[in-house]
Amino acid sequence: MNRRRFVTHGGLLGAGVLLAGSGDAVEPLARKTPSRLRLSCCAYSFRQYLLGPGRALSLEDFIALGVEWGLDGVELTSYYFDAQTPEYCHRLRRACFLAGLDVSATAVGNAFAVPPGEERAKQVSIVGRWVDLAVEMGAPCIRVFGGAVPKDTSVEQATTWAIETLREAEPLAAARGIYLALENHGGVTATADGVLAILQGVDSQWVGANLDTGNFHGPDPYAELARVAPYAVNVHVKTAMQAQGKPAEPADYARLVALLREAGFSGYLSLEYEAAEDPKTAVPRVLGEIRAAMG
Repeated sequence: MNRRRFVTHGGLLGAGVLLAGSGDAVEPLARKTPSRLRLSCCAYSFRQYLLGPGRALSLEDFIALGVEWGLDGVELTSYYFDAQTPEYCHRLRRACFLAGLDVSATAVGNAFAVPPGEERAKQVSIVGRWVDLAVEMGAPCIRVFGGAVPKDTSVEQATTWAIETLREAEPLAAARGIYLALENHGGVTATADGVLAILQGVDSQWVGANLDTGNFHGPDPYAELARVAPYAVNVHVKTAMQAQGKPAEPADYARLVALLREAGFSGYLSLEYEAAEDPKTAVPRVLGEIRAAMG
């Protein structure tokens, strides 16, 4: 019985077994070339400047900053789009192309851990809509969320729902050649086991991990990152990490780069800045630190 049928027929038992640790059985991405890292930045890093009627920046302004910082690409977060239209996506794609930048990815707000019904159909529709827009803007990858564990629901049940919903969204992405990148972002993806359980359950060449370096909070976050890294198609780099029961500490960019290279990861490291300092001053400095770690 293949992995997909196992989860389908096993129901909660299948999800429970995967959560118990057998998630590592999912096959890593087949990479045939040495690790090659490129640098990007998430528009989310400038969220306070990109929202509201009196906003100080547009996405076009953010793209121009990417040139100033010497980036290879920019991640254009969906929350800050002026319009969800092909025409607007073409405008951003043209701006990036003329600036010599890739659109490294886009990111949507969704929640897959929902039972069958109207809300699940809505979540699949959101992702399907952004698959089409990703094609229009030239983004090869969409960051998606597994979702929180609903009240009075077990982690195993919520994980099963996330697998089922992601399976419904996957054909929409596969048909258009767009990767869905599942982020470790609390809820059903709070641990490496949770992320790998969902990847195993979906079992698709068009679904991978969006590895967020700041979102594992177990006893050893670096060890969890190393487990998921072989399945990563995109990486969000945070400035801090926090292990269980310990205060937050600065991220070790050299260690992060080393574990990604050890896993054979090729692709974008996108800074997702969330610290207190103004991103206008902090982001260029942090990008320089990450670039130095990349060598």
